[in-house]
Amino acid sequence: MALSDFDARLLDFAQRAPRALGAREEAIRAELGISPVRYYQRLNLLIDAPEAMATHPALVRRLATLRESHGKL
Repeated sequence: MALSDFDARLLDFAQRAPRALGAREEAIRAELGISPVRYYQRLNLLIDAPEAMATHPALVRRLATLRESHGKL
């Protein structure tokens, strides 16, 4: 199963998202049109998706490591 267009956009955004929390939350709303809570929920699901690993392996590994070390994103 392939990633949806939205999931691909979300992963692309995650690669280049602003580091500052406030700026990131504003960018999530402006660029993706969803709440930050929904963004992190979807991102956590995508970290475990083989399709995400196939298209964004370095990002998914980095996010999985962050999730493991911090308990969650």
